[in-house]
Amino acid sequence: MGQMTADQYLDQIQSKLMQTLTEKKDAMPPGFNQQRFALNCVTVIRDMMKDRKKKENLQTVDINSIVLCMIKGAYLGLDFLNGECYAIPYKGEMTFQTDYKGEIKVCKRFSNDPIKDIYAKVVRKGDAYDEGVEGGAQVLNFKPVPFSNEEIIGAFAVVMYADGTIKYDSMSVEEIRHTKDTYSKAANSQAWRDSFGEMCKKTVIRRLSKLIDLNLDKVEMIKAYEEGSGFEFENQQISGGSTRQAAQLPGTENVVDAFAPGQTTGQKTLEQKPQPAVTPQDFRQAPEREPIAEEIPPQYYPEEEFMSPDDYPDDEMPWK
Repeated sequence: MGQMTADQYLDQIQSKLMQTLTEKKDAMPPGFNQQRFALNCVTVIRDMMKDRKKKENLQTVDINSIVLCMIKGAYLGLDFLNGECYAIPYKGEMTFQTDYKGEIKVCKRFSNDPIKDIYAKVVRKGDAYDEGVEGGAQVLNFKPVPFSNEEIIGAFAVVMYADGTIKYDSMSVEEIRHTKDTYSKAANSQAWRDSFGEMCKKTVIRRLSKLIDLNLDKVEMIKAYEEGSGFEFENQQISGGSTRQAAQLPGTENVVDAFAPGQTTGQKTLEQKPQPAVTPQDFRQAPEREPIAEEIPPQYYPEEEFMSPDDYPDDEMPWK
């Protein structure tokens, strides 16, 4: 297996991502900006490489799997850098997962019936919550205790259509935990441990989406949206004795080691013979900020033009 520097590693991801975006352009939503999307994806991976634990997780993931994961965000028009979806290393593959606000964006964009608003709330002990049907119409009333830190007892989600009608769904915390423990691909992930309330909202809004008439008219969109839930309702035997093969793109090489200890060569092209690998100190440095990982990365970059990793200004370098 060959070795490459950090910049070569990012260059390869960017090159394969741009190639696949071009090949799959007909499956992208209207107005999709592939240059900006690719730039943001490379920034996300660069930031992951700055964190020791995340960098170790990346060692187990094939570059092709990273590209295929990020393409799924493109199919739905979701952005990794803006925290609308996440790329999570899991069992040797890069797993695609939507965020709560990504769920809302998909529903608003692809609903056949115009949506005025859609949201989810957690219900805590002591909050006033009542739901029912009056005169054949669904009615829901909610009055939370201000700034309450009491335990979460449930969550609900509401979609308000432009014509004034609503649909809602609700789940007790027991239902949410059962769904997590039974179907989640990563039931013990940092997202569930550190952002339980957000995951409760995402879970109930994903169930509400089953009641929304979504016009996902391409098979790529449908598959990406199903995987993005973070739940696996079929083929649950995967976690048993079976093994997963790394995702592959046609005609690509094996991934090379961008993380092995050594010194960087500064070369921009791969050669057949092994090259000294980069050390963590050789990664392009950026101003300190909140690390990004499984949950909430920073905001979009304003640049519209396509940039290679070497083109990032040192003072503008931008998940949890």
